[in-house]
Amino acid sequence: MSDFVSGLPKAELHLHIEGSLEPEMMFALAQRNAITLPYDSVEALRAAYRFGNLQDFLDLYYQGMSVLLREEDFYDLTLAYLRRAAADGVRHAEIFFDPQGHTGRGVAFDTVFQGIHRALRDGEHELGVSSKLILCFLRHLSAEDAMATLEEAMDYRGAIVGVGLDSTENGHPPEKFVGVFERARAAGFRAVAHAGEEGPPAYVWGALRALAVDRIDHGNRALEDPALVRELAQRRMPLTVCPLSNLRLGGVKTMAEHPLKTMMDQGLCVTVNSDDPAYFGGYVNDNYRAVQDALGLSDAELARIARNSFEASFLDSETKAAHLAAVDAYVNAG
Repeated sequence: MSDFVSGLPKAELHLHIEGSLEPEMMFALAQRNAITLPYDSVEALRAAYRFGNLQDFLDLYYQGMSVLLREEDFYDLTLAYLRRAAADGVRHAEIFFDPQGHTGRGVAFDTVFQGIHRALRDGEHELGVSSKLILCFLRHLSAEDAMATLEEAMDYRGAIVGVGLDSTENGHPPEKFVGVFERARAAGFRAVAHAGEEGPPAYVWGALRALAVDRIDHGNRALEDPALVRELAQRRMPLTVCPLSNLRLGGVKTMAEHPLKTMMDQGLCVTVNSDDPAYFGGYVNDNYRAVQDALGLSDAELARIARNSFEASFLDSETKAAHLAAVDAYVNAG
C-alpha cells in the first residue's frame, strides 16, 4: 500500500467538532471545569467507545459534551482538530457544530460560537487550513426547537455558511424540518442533511426534494434504490461518506463490504471524511487508508475522491480551482 494519501491535498466536509473530543481532552476539560466523569481513567473511557448502533454512540457523545462549558473549551477543542487535520493534508474543512447540545445545558449560543470561530480564524492563520462552519439541528428534537436555534443564528450569518441535520435518524424524516430549511435557505444559508446512514432511501429522497440540500451526508443506503442512484449521479450530488464511522456503528460488518467503491463505479460524487474521529478510531487519512487497503483503491481513485472534496465544498470557484490544481500538481509530482 502506497503512502500516497499522506501528502494528498484534501478537504474534509463531514466532521462534527464535538466528535473530535479525545478522551485525554475530555478528562482535562472535566478537571478544568470541576466535572466528575463516570469513568476513572482515560483507558476506561476509551474502552466505552464500543458501539452497537448509532443510538449507543449518541448516548456517549452527548455525555461527553458535558465538559464543554466555556469559550476556551470550544476554542481548545477546535484548534486541536485543526492541528490534526493539517497534519493529514487537509487544506479546507467544513465543520459541523450542534448548538442545541449546548444551549440545552445552559451554555449560551454565543459562548459556543465564539470559541469555535476564534479557533477557526487562528487555524487558518497558523496552519493554513481554511474553514467554514455549519450549524446542525438535532433531529430528535422538535422542529420548533430547531427554528428557535435558527433564529438565534441569524446574527451570525456572516460566519455560518449553512445548516445541517444530524442525530437520531430513524423516526425523524427530513420532511419534519421543511419549514426550518425553507427559512434557512431564504436567509442565505446553504443546506446539507444526514440521510441514508441508518434511515431508508426515502430519507435521501426527502433530503433532496423536501429540504433541497446541496450535499447528502452519508447516503450509503441510497444504493438500495436504483432510481435514486441515477438521480444522485445526474445531479452530481455530493455524498460525504465516513467509512470508519460506518464500520464502528455496524453499517458494514467489514471494511471490505463498504459500498464506497460501488458508489464510485456508479458515477456518484463521493468524498471521504472522519465524522466523529475521537469516537470512531481515525481522522481523515485513517479513513482514506482504510478504504485504500480494504477496497484496493488506486492512487488515481484516491485523487478523484480528493478532487471531489474540493468540488463539493462551499468555496468559491476560484479557490476551488486553486485547490484542484494543487491536487493535480501532487499527482503529477508522484
